[in-house]
Order: sequence, then C-alpha cells, then structure tokens
Amino acid sequence: MTVSGSRRIHDLFDASLAATPQRVFLHLLGADGQPGTMTFAEVGALVDAVEAELRDDGVRPGDRVLVLAENCPEHLALIVACSRVGAWSCGVNARMAPGEVAGFAAKADARVHYFTTGVSAAARGHADRQQAVASRVPGLARTAPRAEAVAETGDLGRSVAAIIFTSGTTGQPKGVLMTHEGVTHFGRVSAASRALGPQDRSYAYLPMTHIFGLGTVLTASLHAGAALVMRATFDPAQALVDLAQHGVTQFQGPPTLFSRLLAHMDEVGVKQPVAPQLRYVYTGAGPLDAALKQRVEAAFGQPLHHGYGLSEYAGSVHLTRLGEWRRDTSAGYLVEGAELKIVDPATGADLPAGQRGEIWMRGVGLMPGYFRDEAATAAVMRPGGWYASGDLGEIAAADGALFVVGRLKELIIRSGFNVYPGEVEAVLNAFPAIQASAVLGRPEADGNEAVLAFVTLRHGATLDQAALRAHLRENLAPYKQPESVTVVSEFPMTGSGKVLKRKLLPS
Repeated sequence: MTVSGSRRIHDLFDASLAATPQRVFLHLLGADGQPGTMTFAEVGALVDAVEAELRDDGVRPGDRVLVLAENCPEHLALIVACSRVGAWSCGVNARMAPGEVAGFAAKADARVHYFTTGVSAAARGHADRQQAVASRVPGLARTAPRAEAVAETGDLGRSVAAIIFTSGTTGQPKGVLMTHEGVTHFGRVSAASRALGPQDRSYAYLPMTHIFGLGTVLTASLHAGAALVMRATFDPAQALVDLAQHGVTQFQGPPTLFSRLLAHMDEVGVKQPVAPQLRYVYTGAGPLDAALKQRVEAAFGQPLHHGYGLSEYAGSVHLTRLGEWRRDTSAGYLVEGAELKIVDPATGADLPAGQRGEIWMRGVGLMPGYFRDEAATAAVMRPGGWYASGDLGEIAAADGALFVVGRLKELIIRSGFNVYPGEVEAVLNAFPAIQASAVLGRPEADGNEAVLAFVTLRHGATLDQAALRAHLRENLAPYKQPESVTVVSEFPMTGSGKVLKRKLLPS
C-alpha cells in the first residue's frame, strides 16, 4: 500500500496561512447574534498566542493537552498549536458530567487543561471546579502545568496528533491514539471524495472533540483551504438560517441530527430548507435507515451521501461516490489507504460477499492502540494488523458496496434467531407517525432476549398502536416483533449524536 508523504495537522493550516493570509477562514456569530468573520491571519495570531503559552508552560513533544471544549476559534487554535509544539490535543466535550471528565483526565495524564470558557457555560463550570485561571488568550482558561505528567517519547510520541476518548459499552474511558499521518491522509481523501475546495464553506457544528468534527470537517477543510461556518453546538433553527444566509456548501452530520432538523422543520411548517449554495449532504457516525434517507433527500433535493468510519480509524473506510444517488442505505466503497473484510466473529474466517459477519479493517488511519491500555488494545487487534470493529456488515456481491447492519454486542438473540436492531428500527421509522426509533434487547430468565422499542413521534402525531402492530406484522417475522413500543420525548445522546440505548431501560 503506497500513501503520500505524511504531513502534520499544523502543516495544513500553515499552508493556507502563508498563501492567503487575508482570506476569510471562519464565519462566526458574535455574542449579539450578528455574523462576523476571521481570516487565516487572524486565526494564525490566535495560534501563535496559544503556542507561546504552551511553550512557556513547559508543554513538550509527547505531552497531552486536555481541552474541555465546544467549537470555537480558540479550540481550533489549540489543536493547531498543539501540533506545532508536538503535543497531543485531547478534546473532551464540555457537556460531559464532572465524573466523566475526571475519568478522561485520569486517563490522559495531561500537562495542562484548557477550557473554552468564552462560548460554553459548561466549560466555565469545569474550569471553576478545577480552579483554572484566565489564559493570555481571551475566551480560554487553563490550569497550572502538572510537573508530574509523563511525556511520551520515541516514535509514538512523534507520530500521534490527538487522543479521541471513547467509553464504549464498558463505561471505562479509552483513549484512541490518532496519528498525524492517519488524519491528514484522510483529510485529503475526504476532500477529494466531495471535491472540496477553497470556494466551499463547511458547516462546522460537529464537535471537534470527536473524529467526525476533527477529521471529516476540520482536517479535510484545512487540506482543501475551505472555510468553516462554525457554531458551538447544533441548533435546528440556526441551521436553517445558516443554510439560507451564510453560504453553506457542505452539510454533514449523524442521522440523529438530520432527524432533529426534520422534526424542527415539521414543527415550524418548513418542507424544504432554503439553501442556495448547498451542494453536498452527508451522514455518518450512525446507522442510516431508508425512511430517514428518503425524507432528507426529499427535503434537500439532493442525494444523501453516506459513509462508514469510527474513532479507531482516523476517518471513514467506506464512502459513497460524489453525485451517485443510491436508493439503498449502503455506506459506499472502500477508500484509498484502507482495507476491510467481513469475517465469522466466532472463528475469524473470511466470509464471501453477500454474507454477514464482523467488520475488520486495517490501513493508514488505524490507531496505534489505546493510550496506555495494552489489555484494551489486545482485545480488539487481530493477527496481521487487523482491527476487529465489533460492527456487523456485508459486502454486496454486485458492486462491492458495504452495508452495516448493527453492532455485534447489540445483536438480539430471540428463539435462536438473530435480530438486528437496525432492521427493526428501519420498519418502525417507515411508520408515518414515528420520527425515530431505538431498539435493544433485554435478557430474560429463559436465556432469550425480549425485543424492546422506543420511539419519538413526528410533530403533532399520536401513535395508533393497533395500526403500528399491523405494520410490524406485515414487515417483520414474528421473532423480530418488539415486545413493547414505548413513546419517549427524546433520546439520550452523546455529544456526537449517538443514541445511548441502555439509558432507555428503566433502572
């Protein structure tokens, strides 16, 4: 496998800074709600100030810098400045609970903690609890440097750009090591996949503490020299304004965020958003069902592109092709620099196209491991350098497109048969009253699992249980039928838009 020479995150930013310093890079909203901009030169001045502060605080190559953040220019500056210093940026969504933050902090062993206090009340709360002081950069606070933090040295210390934290199903934080080579390579691949260029404006509301926001949005835009319409969080009403008035050309997000946008549009009576510059719509970081895909495509009048990736791989390993209007929910085709295969999860034996099994991958973007966690790394790595994802999928025999059908750990066993939650969710979501659904299994005394469904409703709708049951009987085998369908007002979600299914179960 041949890959272009490795670059570092700051190289991508510095190239645009040197070539076009007065070109607008960020489109922002001020505290008064009025639009404003920052050029590459203005962001570069922020980067210079943060870099100087990091060096004055004794931050060295291989040190970790923990950043409790919501999206803002200061967080972006920290990411680039850490890259210049050789430190690892460790982003944590500021909306995490104090106990969760404590777990991430213990794992990171960071030299210093930063907080984006200028845009985030949650970050200010964490800063107060940690007795942080004002940074020399307005909008940031920081803790005193920790002399006891141990810098990573050698090849690992030089190659890693960032840590992405994930709790997985165990609840114990794991630090995914993301390399400069992996994320900058994917920045190039991602930009090429959608013809991203300096004329584009990417909608940057996805948290840069997550691989979707950091890799697919930020790094790809840095590679292409594209501008960002940056927002601290996602607000459906603001998104409609931004699409209409602020020149957004690229709109990406997980399926749950598109579902929220459609729900808001129903509520305010908007059938199609006004988006005169929009030319690319994409979803990833979660399962996509046909009903949502059709609704998004009808609303935007464009194909909803899709892909498959995860934190442990710095970006996507499969993507649909630009301009291709697929009628299915495929995640598309293998990208440059990645390898993927489907295996029997029990034996690791390769499975042919058309058969379902566990997705294994390797390639340029694969993590070197979990930070200081040999046991967790060994649990997912397989001979030959393959990573066992825990996701279930199949490769279409006709064209090599990938279909992701669920998580191995979420697979429900009912009457000896496999029940894939995504299949049940797709049928539920096709029912007119239902906005979104989440399906999970609950163990029973006889060794079976009950299939439980939770749904949110479209604006103004009520759920006719009898009609829903008739719909389910028509479209699902008896063993796949949910034992119960419970209406909830909203789903508990992570900061990156994934549904926390287990939190739906009564305690």
